[in-house]
Amino acid sequence: MEKQVEVFEICPTKTQALIKNGALLVDVREKEEVAQLAYDVPNIINIPLSIFEEHYTEIPKDREVVMVCKTGGRSLRAAGFLVYHGYENVINMKHGIVRWVQKGFPTIGDTAAVLENAAEHTCCDSHSHESERKNKCCH
Repeated sequence: MEKQVEVFEICPTKTQALIKNGALLVDVREKEEVAQLAYDVPNIINIPLSIFEEHYTEIPKDREVVMVCKTGGRSLRAAGFLVYHGYENVINMKHGIVRWVQKGFPTIGDTAAVLENAAEHTCCDSHSHESERKNKCCH
């Protein structure tokens, strides 16, 4: 039987607080995606999911790590992989750079493509989960 792993998830607002406390962002988007639009934060590395298994050991185990991508799906897979391989300080950022841009957080590049393709709702609308609205993700 395969080992189950659980990954803690947070929204971009909470990610901002972790960044201020020195957390490392690990962006698993492909190089072309990052070249078009990148997170503008001091501590970030890019390890595309396509080569993640060969390079995940470049991620420090002794530091808080927040996994990110475009919408949160690829980063969740990578976070689960890290937890499975003994990483303990790994968190996934839900909704990825799409929500990051919607919140107006710092980026480098063209946000237009991300915003055009983004879902019309935010984390505080009627489509979001009650627990997400209660955790002040949107404030």
